Amino acid sequence: MREAAFVKQNKEKWMAFEKALTLSSQLDPDELANGYIHLTNDLAYAQTYYAESKTLLYLNSLASQAHQKIYKNKKESKNRIITFWTTEFPLFFKQYHQTLGFAFLIFAIASAIGSLSAIKDDTFVRLILGDGYVNQTLNNIAEGDPTAIYKSGSEIGTFLGITINNIRVAFLAFAFGVMTSIGTIYILFSNGVMLGAFITFFYTKGVFFEANKQIWLHGTIEISVIIIAGCAGLIMGNSILFPKTFSRRVSFMKGAKDGLKVVISTIPFFIIAGFIEGFITRYSNMPNWLAFLIIGSSLILIVYYYIIYPILLNKRHARP
Repeated sequence: MREAAFVKQNKEKWMAFEKALTLSSQLDPDELANGYIHLTNDLAYAQTYYAESKTLLYLNSLASQAHQKIYKNKKESKNRIITFWTTEFPLFFKQYHQTLGFAFLIFAIASAIGSLSAIKDDTFVRLILGDGYVNQTLNNIAEGDPTAIYKSGSEIGTFLGITINNIRVAFLAFAFGVMTSIGTIYILFSNGVMLGAFITFFYTKGVFFEANKQIWLHGTIEISVIIIAGCAGLIMGNSILFPKTFSRRVSFMKGAKDGLKVVISTIPFFIIAGFIEGFITRYSNMPNWLAFLIIGSSLILIVYYYIIYPILLNKRHARP
């Protein structure tokens, strides 16, 4: 592209950003940061194709001003942690609802494959879950308590162990996104197959209702946020595959930052799921109405926070 065409194509954007810098105290820091990313992308292009030009000098000067405005005297709110979960994250996450839908679809297809495989092949469950777990569960079923495995260990020990493991899986699903989304798809797919085989195993043994009533007490939140963590990995992976108008490096940096925000948002929910599994799931004799109340409340919490609330909040902020 000729320098004149490059300037003509981006001139209005640069001027708007330059004006925004003078009003930076009145604007959202994230908007300025996004504008800065666009600017550095243009700067990198100018450095490659228009070395020693006036355009390059202008962009260098503008980038320097922007860096000082955004980072030099950046102040964090005392309530930054609270505002992250109540306002910043929901506003931000709305743009990735479609990616979340893809993550859910991958997981659902994998679960269906796991379920069908468990029905067609009796040995499939042992391949996925291991002989030790299957044999122990069969003994529990014979003794009339299909989910007795959740009663093993101390309440606090189970809570801490499960929470730490789930957070590890979430960060793994995110980190594997660096493999251009293929790694994250693998994590989602393998966990989906495992869930499908696991649930179907109880169905084939005639204890589907009794088992699911307990499993989904903690599983509703646990499985949901694993899918959301997979969404985080896809965000990072897709930033490599589809950089759009950014350079691939800048796109990756933005995707990694956005994905990290998503996976961090899941931590409180994993703690809730771990608490339920450690302290509540073990009570298999609880009334059905109480079990379904907990399951329903968990589902509403996840759907509202990650889907409904971001939509409502974005509509509210879009109003003049």
